[in-house]
Amino acid sequence: MNNLFQYVPGNSLIHRLNPVSKLLLTVVICIAAFITDHIAVLLALLALDVLIGVTAGIAGRTWSILRGLLKIAAFLFLLQVLLIRGGTPVFWIITDLGLLNAAKVVLRLTVVCLPLALVLAVTRISDLTNALVQVLHVPYRYAFTLATAIRFIPQFLEEMSGIMEAQTARGVAFDQARGLKKFSMILPLCAPLLISSVRRTDQTAVAAEVRGFALRTRASAYKRYPFTRVDNAAVVFCAALLAAAILI
Repeated sequence: MNNLFQYVPGNSLIHRLNPVSKLLLTVVICIAAFITDHIAVLLALLALDVLIGVTAGIAGRTWSILRGLLKIAAFLFLLQVLLIRGGTPVFWIITDLGLLNAAKVVLRLTVVCLPLALVLAVTRISDLTNALVQVLHVPYRYAFTLATAIRFIPQFLEEMSGIMEAQTARGVAFDQARGLKKFSMILPLCAPLLISSVRRTDQTAVAAEVRGFALRTRASAYKRYPFTRVDNAAVVFCAALLAAAILI
């Protein structure tokens, strides 16, 4: 699970895009998924997400993310089907309207989450931070906060895994528990994870101050992120995609 947040080096067309262009493409796909109400459009957006992953040379990573999202999507699909009572009954309390809305919710969740994960896979966090500061003029402290939060996700997952292994060595049977029982066993582990997170945050803040965090400006970075023809084409594609979603 931790490797889902790691950068995958490459020289594909997606890798060469400006980080701002990648972020714009992600935002446009998310907006298009929320404003459309047609399953066909949502399926097309999902196909676009998969195409981006394949083009970037991370097809394996894309399928891994999809498999992880399917577990959450299956739960949401079942919940929507059982709660929505309107429409024509199909089987027991399941209606055609419930099935339709459940399919839309699942597709929308997948379409929105997948490009966010793919952007992290083809973009260095440092490049994303510097591009936000230089191109979009985002204050460095906000960009740094975003980058730090993204970097900490795999570390927190690793720490939680270590805590669970330590509890397993003490006789806690996490492997045998299922469903709500396993959730109730994991919940008390949030306290040590929170303590270690606060400690790590304090250490990061001290390290940033020692390295002159308060003196950092937009001109501090040596690397520049100009827009190329490929980026301009990506912007045009984003505009056309958003316009098509609105019109449809």
